[in-house]
Amino acid sequence: MDLAQKIAAYQPNGGVRQLVADTKLVLLVGVSGAGKDTTKQRLLQDPEFADIVSYTTRSPRQNAGVQERDGVDYHFIDEATAEKMLDAHDFIEAKFVHGTVYGTGVAEIQAIHDAGRIAITDIDVQGVDEYKNLSQTVVAIFLLPPNYDEWRRRLQTRYASVEEFETEWPKRFASAIKELTHALEVPYYHFIINDNLDETVRIAGDIARKPDAYNRKDDEARLVARDLLEELQGLAQPRRG
Repeated sequence: MDLAQKIAAYQPNGGVRQLVADTKLVLLVGVSGAGKDTTKQRLLQDPEFADIVSYTTRSPRQNAGVQERDGVDYHFIDEATAEKMLDAHDFIEAKFVHGTVYGTGVAEIQAIHDAGRIAITDIDVQGVDEYKNLSQTVVAIFLLPPNYDEWRRRLQTRYASVEEFETEWPKRFASAIKELTHALEVPYYHFIINDNLDETVRIAGDIARKPDAYNRKDDEARLVARDLLEELQGLAQPRRG
């Protein structure tokens, strides 16, 4: 069985499931440009929170001119190590993406649990599903831009030129529809409208600490999410005439 097949067949054992259930885990989700990473970095300034540093078999890269660091951005490993970790059930979850292994290590979560901290990371909706299959106690927070125009403006600032943005825009647009549709189909997301970063960070922290207290407070943000999705779906329809 090759590495890709092992990952496809990988199932965490009962001990891993129990660890996930016993650890305070917060997953930040959202359309591209909603502010996931910025919110995470602000939360990590509080020592109560700890970043989940993933494992990968790809080489370190430069992001905005800064070289990625082992143990900070990722744990960089080779394929032989990844295979040994799979055999030993040392991953919470693992994926094989375009020939590269990405995974969350059991030891990473165990260390955060033992320190009594809240584990946090940004992730996609498929990743949330995987964690929820392990334990329903995992907290999922979906960040939203306040409206379509502001979302597009924020995204555009990430690109060096208008041409580069316009090339990437259709892919980002399609992904947003897919992600929002999925998030609104399940009952477990807390939605936050990210129109003020300080307020977003405060609310995310409150949800992380006491998620049950926010179940009713999510209704307004969920309605905004539905409105945004309907607007995107309308824009996606071909114009007639």
